[in-house]
Amino acid sequence: MNIDNQQKAHILAEALPNIQMYRKKTIVVKYGGNAMINEELKEAVMRDLVLLSTIGIKVVLVHGGGPEINKTLSKMNIESKFVDGLRVTDEETVNVVQMVLAGKVNKDLVCQIGNLGGHALGLSGMDGHMLKCRAVDSEHGFVGEITDINMDAVNEILEHSWIPVISTIGYDESGNCYNINADTAAAAIAGALKAEALISMTDIVGLCRDKDDPSTLIHRVYISDTPALIADGIISGGMIPKIDSMTQALRQGCKKAFIIDGRVPHSILMEMLTDEGMGTMFRITK
Repeated sequence: MNIDNQQKAHILAEALPNIQMYRKKTIVVKYGGNAMINEELKEAVMRDLVLLSTIGIKVVLVHGGGPEINKTLSKMNIESKFVDGLRVTDEETVNVVQMVLAGKVNKDLVCQIGNLGGHALGLSGMDGHMLKCRAVDSEHGFVGEITDINMDAVNEILEHSWIPVISTIGYDESGNCYNINADTAAAAIAGALKAEALISMTDIVGLCRDKDDPSTLIHRVYISDTPALIADGIISGGMIPKIDSMTQALRQGCKKAFIIDGRVPHSILMEMLTDEGMGTMFRITK
């Protein structure tokens, strides 16, 4: 779509109230899926985050890296196993997860933000004793359930107007590393920061009454409505734990949460800086 300078100016002017609403507030972006493995989408996401940071919004990026982990495990002839949507993580696998997430994926994102003129610092949940964990259960091995969270390092970075880029691994008192579900980690961080918004980038348009029909997108959901939506089968499967995580973030002080389509370039800007939005917004009360 080609637009002239007057149209560009009009779009910027229309965005002003939303910019003012979010300025100096904190947003947490959970990043993964196709938006992470498609280079064009990846650049669009990083460009959006740099823009938001530049206009005075405090941005926290929380990322997974499942496809990159799978690729590395395959090269090492280690089979990827999943139970109930969570990666079975033995001692050998968790070492790979730590290497890929806290190493390659994290530093690639930090570098790309820097190349676009932003300022980012890479962290993992082990840094600054950020995400303390215990094992979810014996079946999943080193998959972590967060038991304590420390946002001191993140708050310090935000105070200097930098973007913390956080990989989703945690620790225990014995020094073990744990793989944490990215939705769970992002929600815990958003709640602890009392963030203005948690934005979850997914491979769907949002929550739809008919999952195969994007035109049935539900634009706004209140947490009190979710039991009925689950009973009706509208929220089902892997969407249930995702929305459970968002519910916890909202109950811990995050103001609102969004599910948006990470396959659409600049979807973060469309959700945050336009009145129409593009995904599904979750709130505690009406």
